[in-house]
Amino acid sequence: MEILHIENLSFRYPKADKNAIENINLSVNSGEFVAVCGESGCGKTTLLKMIKKELSPEGEKSGKIFYKNISQNDLDDRKSASEIGYVMQDPDSQTVTDKVWHELAFGLENLGVPAEVIRRRTGEMASYFGIHNWFRKKTDELSGGQKQLLNLAAVMVMQPKILILDEPTSRLDPIAASDFISTLQKLNRELGLTIIIAEHRLEEIFPIADKVLVMDSGKVLLCDAPKNIGKELRKISETHPMLLGLPSAVRIFNSLSIPDECPLTVKEGRDFLERHFVFKETLAKEYVHNEKTAVELKNVWFRYEKDLPDILRGTSLKIYEGEFYCILGGNGTGKTTTLNVISGLNKAYRGKVFINGISIKEYKGNSLYRRLLACLPQDPQTVFIKDNVFKDLCELLKAMDIPKSERNEKITAIAERTGITHLLEKHPYDLSGGEQQKCALAKILLSEPRILLLDEPTKGLDACSKHTLGELLSELKRGGLTIIMVTHDVEFAAENADRCALFFDGEILSEDIPEKFFSENNFYTTAANRMARGLWKNAVTCEQVIRRCLENGGET
Repeated sequence: MEILHIENLSFRYPKADKNAIENINLSVNSGEFVAVCGESGCGKTTLLKMIKKELSPEGEKSGKIFYKNISQNDLDDRKSASEIGYVMQDPDSQTVTDKVWHELAFGLENLGVPAEVIRRRTGEMASYFGIHNWFRKKTDELSGGQKQLLNLAAVMVMQPKILILDEPTSRLDPIAASDFISTLQKLNRELGLTIIIAEHRLEEIFPIADKVLVMDSGKVLLCDAPKNIGKELRKISETHPMLLGLPSAVRIFNSLSIPDECPLTVKEGRDFLERHFVFKETLAKEYVHNEKTAVELKNVWFRYEKDLPDILRGTSLKIYEGEFYCILGGNGTGKTTTLNVISGLNKAYRGKVFINGISIKEYKGNSLYRRLLACLPQDPQTVFIKDNVFKDLCELLKAMDIPKSERNEKITAIAERTGITHLLEKHPYDLSGGEQQKCALAKILLSEPRILLLDEPTKGLDACSKHTLGELLSELKRGGLTIIMVTHDVEFAAENADRCALFFDGEILSEDIPEKFFSENNFYTTAANRMARGLWKNAVTCEQVIRRCLENGGET
């Protein structure tokens, strides 16, 4: 039975020169799991917000949306609020109360639900989601994964018929993201809940989706079963950007052109490889680093307040000049705090921090940030201070005492390198999450640092933008730039880092080159490695697996 029907839907934001979404037609049946994907800025978030009328943006709209055969214009406000749930990308932007149990009860209280019903529903939902252990905690004490789970539970307590999610795992570590997606699958299977989710992480979404909607420049490019998407995309273009964003099993299958059924999961991908190829031993490359140290932490301890637990507990690390160093680990383990200590925003109460061999205490005033060190924070919105991107970039160059006659040339150059030329005249807050990330990076790079700190720079980026970012960072690294990146994106780290480190319990547990680091992990590793493990040692990226297959000479 059809639960949602979208007919010829188009929308244009005020003062925009083209539609954000154009002529969208979509039919969703009750109980379906629909994945929405596409490049950053292709209209995914706009489409999802249009379905939830309370979040529908201001602008020029045409077309129709029907929920259970009722026009959205005629839909009762109470029904819309309770039956169409929405989980946002940023968990902090959706949290409105100070306590977990308050957050669970908030929506029901606003609907005037009787107190005894509220208690029963919140208790049931807390138990279902495993929230009972932190039921009375303050919301600002929760980890990113807990906050996102709380947001989902707070929506589910309203007993929605449709659940809409906008990149809900973008800020979660791989384990928390996997758990979150498993919870969605459970809701879909056990409750028959209709789910529409926009995601860039497709490894675990594809296998559980009933159909995948691929968007391109505001239009529906494809809407088909997951197994058909790769084949149909290749028919459209052998170089379509979304081909890079498909699950690893699909990408490997597409590249080998072997007659067989397209695998979606790690298990299916491994079975495919075992059927067609044989094991061949390969050695990991040797890593040769620069002898000069760019950043060093020696036995660093840090806590935010005297009566709070330590976040960093004897953290030590050494990063060499011209190195790309990735730090991975769970939410709340201290990765961002480490970057803040390196950048001088947080000061260790014990231990030493050296930048280019000089104690950080020796850098007076703004000398540390004058063409030496720059940091892209986790929230890119904090970087912007003007009402359009161009003015923001100009403001930085002005602060750097760059002559006015040279500013346009510098901005044009960095905009082309980061792919934001078409965004220069837009307000930063009108951009998608991925677009904000790219514009913030452009601003940081304008400061011409020799040491670049990146906190989750791939968050909100589509696969093609990640590939472009990787190429840009590699180019900068070849020019001598040292890059230290905190990330949950294991695929990006495997493809681009010189060394990867696992952060746990306030310190670096281990560090190694990507081939060895990911080959020895079970959960903090890539899907490609999980598929190839036992077949080829040290193959951790799709490209490495594909190369091993081609070197192996085809089928066995």
